[in-house]
Amino acid sequence: MKRVVILQPGYIPWLGFFDQLELADIFVIYDDVQYDKRGWRNRNRVKGPNGIIWLTVPVYQKGRFTQRIYEVKIDNTQKWVRKHLNTLIRCYKKAPFFELLYPELEKILRKKQWEFLIDLDMEIIYKLKEILKINTPILMASDICKEGGKTTRLINICKRLNATHYLTGDAAKNYIEEEKFKEANIVLEYHGYEHPKYPQRFGEFIPYLSVVDLIFNCGEKSLSILTSRGKGRF
Repeated sequence: MKRVVILQPGYIPWLGFFDQLELADIFVIYDDVQYDKRGWRNRNRVKGPNGIIWLTVPVYQKGRFTQRIYEVKIDNTQKWVRKHLNTLIRCYKKAPFFELLYPELEKILRKKQWEFLIDLDMEIIYKLKEILKINTPILMASDICKEGGKTTRLINICKRLNATHYLTGDAAKNYIEEEKFKEANIVLEYHGYEHPKYPQRFGEFIPYLSVVDLIFNCGEKSLSILTSRGKGRF
């Protein structure tokens, strides 16, 4: 059996992203589809004393309606790096595992003036993957196959990778053509992720935050928590 996951990249992604990464035999970053300006490519959420705080990387969008994810450039005229780091300090300085993660994030954000969003996203994803001790290989869709429409291209990528199973998020039910996977003899699986609860600062638990919230609070236990077996686990 070989399970493939194909997902768009995100900025400090949520727990479900890394659960799919851990479940996959090969994880493919969908880097060359159209950028969705209200999506998660350039933003995510953390938890502060007064609730949810958004961390957003400013990007150039005006007049670039059809740009692909790998083409998106960061607007470095805005002082977003300092803002993000200050927010992380304010939210997590007293968290049990602040020193495990914060220095690594600071190193990445201050490494250079990032030009392309995809490069920043992937640098952070690789570091979080390392901290979580997930060993799944990551490939770029643009390096594998560029032919086909929505469902057909997913199948083409799976075929190139000799996949027997394709795992996708539940939202794909709204557009994916399930019959085409049956015809291709590829088992289509839906993630059905059940969000775990874990120790969290600042009162009542809030789900669906960036995975950094979990790591700051739970450290080395983070992988076992985010992959805890619910009905959606395989």
